[in-house]
Amino acid sequence: MAPKHPLTFLITGCSSGLGLTLSRIVLAHGHHLIATSRKPSRTPDLVAEIEAAGGKWLALDVDDPVASSSFTEDLEKKGTHIDVLVNNAGFSIHAPVETTSEEELRAMMETLYFGPARLIRSVLPYMRKRKFGVVVNMSSGAGLEGFESTGGYASAKAALDGELMTKLNVSGKKRRNRSTNWKVGLTKVLGKEVAPFGIRVLTVQLGSFNTNMINAACGGKMPFPEDYKGSAAEKFTSMMINGTYKPNGDPEKAMKAVYEVIAGVGVGAGREAERMLPLGRDLAANLEHVQDGYSHAMEVFGEVCNNVHL
Repeated sequence: MAPKHPLTFLITGCSSGLGLTLSRIVLAHGHHLIATSRKPSRTPDLVAEIEAAGGKWLALDVDDPVASSSFTEDLEKKGTHIDVLVNNAGFSIHAPVETTSEEELRAMMETLYFGPARLIRSVLPYMRKRKFGVVVNMSSGAGLEGFESTGGYASAKAALDGELMTKLNVSGKKRRNRSTNWKVGLTKVLGKEVAPFGIRVLTVQLGSFNTNMINAACGGKMPFPEDYKGSAAEKFTSMMINGTYKPNGDPEKAMKAVYEVIAGVGVGAGREAERMLPLGRDLAANLEHVQDGYSHAMEVFGEVCNNVHL
């Protein structure tokens, strides 16, 4: 279903980075915008900029079950009908899985999985009634296969999105022209459930982009055990925390592509049914690596895989 215009966007995590960039693009194209952040008082200049351009900026803590569940209902009662929900808010804690505490794991799951899931559930009844809507989850290549020290972050992303894997023939041999299929996650199931109601679900798989992602990263509370000194996990954590990790993705180009695919214009024209948008050279390499991993597993164990049935 081709999107109508203008659309009303609800975007989380707009105080910086990709959320802010997408917000500016949405307004520049004449759409309505509800930008949100946990504490708008921390970014008064940005709030003033967005509202001067015609958008609204509201406080929303996606970790708060009561606030996030009632947020959409309050907007709808006031006559603001959300056409596009963009789940963008996020952060990451870097630590080996061994030393990541349950509190830290739950914190990441709350922001990256439960918060978006609550917002999705809150907008669906209204979208279903209107027979139109777009749900967009801003994801990460970490949900496919993360670097060492991203176990908690990667698992939360994978739980929400689902994962891609190569289609293999029944013999387990790699097809010449490989395509991809979804491994089950909340988004995959959701997309199938709501498609009959005119609701589209889009996962944006992101590589690394030159935003404040480093500022949204922190190390775990527990020190690295001595055995991890000098490990890949410690090195990557240090790069993220010290600001020496240098992403090369252009956020403007990426969010322009996201907007066009949502709105069905430019690169998105005629592609309104697509469920995944991969962005970034490093993401492309990650996808290839994951595909090759599944293909290799089937080449090695394909015969076993196909001979354990009754």
